[in-house]
Amino acid sequence: MAATAFARQYPNDGPSPEFSTDMIRARRTRIVATLGPASRTTQIVQALAEAGVDVFRLNFSHGSHEDHAAAFKTVRVVEGAVNRPLGILADLQGPKLRLGRFAEESVEVAPGGRIRLDLDPALGDSRRVSLPHKEMFAAMRPGAELLVDDGKVRLKVLECGADFAETEVVSGMRLSDRKGVMLRGGGVLPLPALTAKDRKDLAFALRLGVDWIALSFVQRADDMAELRRLVEGRAAVLAKIEKQSALEDLEAILDLSDGLMVARGDLGVEMEPEEVPVAQKMILRAARRRGVPVIVATQMLESMTASPIPTRAEASDVANAVYEGADAVMLSAETAAGAYPVEAVTIMNRIMERVERDPHWPELMAAEHGDLADFDADVLVAAARRAAEVRGTTCLVAFTTTGGTALRLARERPLQPVLALTPNPAVAHRLTLVWGLEARIAEQPDSLDSMTEEAVQIAGELGLAPPGCRLLIVAGTPFGAPGAANILRLAHAPVEAARRGTRGKP
Repeated sequence: MAATAFARQYPNDGPSPEFSTDMIRARRTRIVATLGPASRTTQIVQALAEAGVDVFRLNFSHGSHEDHAAAFKTVRVVEGAVNRPLGILADLQGPKLRLGRFAEESVEVAPGGRIRLDLDPALGDSRRVSLPHKEMFAAMRPGAELLVDDGKVRLKVLECGADFAETEVVSGMRLSDRKGVMLRGGGVLPLPALTAKDRKDLAFALRLGVDWIALSFVQRADDMAELRRLVEGRAAVLAKIEKQSALEDLEAILDLSDGLMVARGDLGVEMEPEEVPVAQKMILRAARRRGVPVIVATQMLESMTASPIPTRAEASDVANAVYEGADAVMLSAETAAGAYPVEAVTIMNRIMERVERDPHWPELMAAEHGDLADFDADVLVAAARRAAEVRGTTCLVAFTTTGGTALRLARERPLQPVLALTPNPAVAHRLTLVWGLEARIAEQPDSLDSMTEEAVQIAGELGLAPPGCRLLIVAGTPFGAPGAANILRLAHAPVEAARRGTRGKP
């Protein structure tokens, strides 16, 4: 869709005319950026997209529906200006378990001290306080730990019942009103997959037309089954892995998820710090084996909320996610509320590009591929990746109706760009999250000749197929019918330079 069409559909302050077109990122790993008070204007969203953002996140833990609707429209306006699809992810808040209130708003605690938690709504004091969540008492057991205020206070459960828990302070100095509480070492919390707020937010996000729905605090596969039932295919669904119970049920969760997020913030509260990097690698390996896109999130460049440059440790953290083959890395407060949102995306993009120029990086991508199922499409895609290693092949092209063929190619981690052509705008938007894919909307071919012509022309227009280079095209017949790929075709770009035009734009 042309920029003017987007501007007509979403009237606003409009895209700036100096924006570049057909932006191809010189990296395979994708960037997700959260929109918030620091970044909702058209000018900032444009700058973020130009700096390299592929997917914009709407965080429903903050902001009103009106805020998110305006951000959604702005992204679609900017999409018309940059001439490539931009994904939009709606992140649902999930259940927030919190302490009740204190008579004095907070109390001092000290290691070795005792405090009782119960269902009584009366204001708390230094001896007791309300924990108005019977589900948490049902999951407690002696020896379990309660982590309050992101772990700033740790309580050990000495004795518990259906409506109380006697606890001992392990560490910390102060308990305050309405601080979040997490249970470590207990059972699965008997909570619904989505709260009443989540259901309202989900319905609103689907009406907007978001591309991805992320579910927070997933505990078990049934949570994702409930989300899939409500979404009914109107968006892709993503499980945020931030609970120990989710790690234990990861394979079953993967069966019901279109994507995963390594949500390290709450995961780091649930387990010891040294366990988080190990869990991150485990989740990434499991997702890569399945060909399911995975995001690494939380505190990637946290210091850039107030500083124009990251710490060296943060730069290494981003780089390690790229070395591990993550599909995407996410910025949260850095772009939503920080003082340097564009700078954060710019430096993240630079780190990714530098890693992917490392001569040893291709070896890491080639070292781990998903197990091939006994399907013709898997065999064909694996053959395409091997064939693309022949010198002179610069681009792979996947014609896809549902996105499945493109996802199979991305799982193989080919070093050449993968141009994913689809007649379905929703599919193009969802594929923006996936490693190495350049998704574009294209007409559905009706013959092998038209398929080849379309692939060569759009790849040439986007600068992915220099004159005389070789392209490998993966598609399925009959054309237009959802199904597995069954064609691998070799094509060559014309010797004369392709004229850049308007084909392939979103």
